[in-house]
Amino acid sequence: MYSLLAGPLSVEALTIPIQGLPQSLQGLKIVQLSDFHFDGLRLSEKLLRQVIEASNEAEPDLVLLTGDYVTDNPAPIYQLACHLKELQSKAGVYAVLGNHDLYHQNSKTEITTALTNAGIYVLWNQVAYPFGDTLALVGLCDFWSRHFNPGPVMAQIKPELPRIVLSHNPDSAEQLQQWRVDLQLSGHTHGGQVVIPGVGPIIAAFMEWSLSAPQLLQPLLSNLTRTCFSVVQHWEWYLGIHQVGSNLLYVNRGLGTYLPGRLFCQPEVTVITLVAS
Repeated sequence: MYSLLAGPLSVEALTIPIQGLPQSLQGLKIVQLSDFHFDGLRLSEKLLRQVIEASNEAEPDLVLLTGDYVTDNPAPIYQLACHLKELQSKAGVYAVLGNHDLYHQNSKTEITTALTNAGIYVLWNQVAYPFGDTLALVGLCDFWSRHFNPGPVMAQIKPELPRIVLSHNPDSAEQLQQWRVDLQLSGHTHGGQVVIPGVGPIIAAFMEWSLSAPQLLQPLLSNLTRTCFSVVQHWEWYLGIHQVGSNLLYVNRGLGTYLPGRLFCQPEVTVITLVAS
């Protein structure tokens, strides 16, 4: 089972300053969960129970899910949704879909329906206001989807209003520089899964090395390099907090695990506290 290679759960706590955050939202607590890949292999029910327990213990005002609930077949979403129904949040649970949630023709419909029936609000190029008109929550469709078009969505929000953007793939941060984004929450990269301390994810290190590899090896490396770049272009944003232009991006390491497993890259529950900048 891939889940045996996941390692122990880590709860990451960070404080994010938000310009114009009203006093009524000072200290607002958000839990982010991402990249479940719940298919009987990549995320165990034991770890999932720990995730839900850790989220509930944080007593969040808002729980935000940033995609990839399944891996390919959408069928496991129904069992996952039964677990996610146990998430506790004062202002609700909101979600966006990831690239794996669009794998089959009926995946989007099945996953959206299952999450909605579990009391989770699924945003697809939509803006929600969980706390009235004091903070906008933007949920974008997946970056690789032909429906990714943030312009009309962002245009709905008053310029002075703080906003949090949910976008599964961190590569979208490059395009989102055109608009105000106080905090973008993403996943998708799994934090690189295998990380070398002081170096970074082994996949990014490989790509950097391959660019300077001997010419003789280039034909052998080209397919591997293309595969790496097919996951994400900006491997410099593989995990954690990043300033992208005037915007702030946070990339969650996710919960599900692919082979060869995780090394120095534990599955993550993120607890975010918002403060006025």
